[in-house]
Amino acid sequence: MRWISSRYGLSPSARTPLSVRAPKGADSTQNRPRSPGSRFPAVSYHRGMRVATYNVNGISARLPNLLRWLAEAAPDVVCLQELKAPQEKFPDAAIRDAGYGVIWHGQKSWNGVAILARNSEPLEIRRALPGDADDVNSRYIEATVNGVVIGCLYLPNGNPAPGPKFDYKLRWLDRLIAHAAELVSSGSPVLLAGDYNVIPTERDVYKPERWVDDALFRVEVREAFARLLAQGWADAIRVLHPDEQIYTFWDYFRNAYARDAGLRIDHLLLNPPLAQRLASAGVDRNVRGWERASDHAPTWVQLRDS
Repeated sequence: MRWISSRYGLSPSARTPLSVRAPKGADSTQNRPRSPGSRFPAVSYHRGMRVATYNVNGISARLPNLLRWLAEAAPDVVCLQELKAPQEKFPDAAIRDAGYGVIWHGQKSWNGVAILARNSEPLEIRRALPGDADDVNSRYIEATVNGVVIGCLYLPNGNPAPGPKFDYKLRWLDRLIAHAAELVSSGSPVLLAGDYNVIPTERDVYKPERWVDDALFRVEVREAFARLLAQGWADAIRVLHPDEQIYTFWDYFRNAYARDAGLRIDHLLLNPPLAQRLASAGVDRNVRGWERASDHAPTWVQLRDS
């Protein structure tokens, strides 16, 4: 059994044993308390706050799966990416009927981000990443939920690289690093969650030698992500599971999910005040195996009450 590192300010008496990631193909909710007579976990199974990030790869096509997962997992806060819907087409009524307040920034055909909060309303701070007034892509939204600042982001893919799309990705990363520098030392608990389109290390990708020249794995991108972490951000999955093979994305091609040929590109980064509350983290990988699934699986952290 591993323990949360004292590097993030946890005294030995406050350390929390790690949750064990579900075996490949297993339902990661299988050990949660269940309501009598129900095959779903009881919605009150966790204390504190559970925050998840989920690239839905098209909110219209994936809405039934999203609603099912919300009902089963009952996360407190959800960051969605790649809505692929204009502002007026976002299904806010269905999400509110599921018990979630929501803010979103849509965009036709591409991009789009949203923050959901169970039984509450996210308090919007901004809906664009600072640093480029001409960037109209819907890739960042920020809000306060239950006293925690939540930044939901969808970082550019960057392919093909090199080229203009890769240059845009690097500029976007620079803007994120600049904004994150203000957030990390703000004194408030902050979480930056989303699809970063960054494979941080070789253990975060199946057959890394095949990805050397890809925009998700190029040296420039990994170095930028390392600079971001060096500000003091905790990569929750790797704090708790430093050596495990954990993926969050499996391509639709070549039977990638069944072969577990995946990538870890969805990340939840916690600043020091919030990292002290980190209790567990994982991936609901079974969701990737549902019918009409996104190519990403929900990735989450469990936070203790402050």
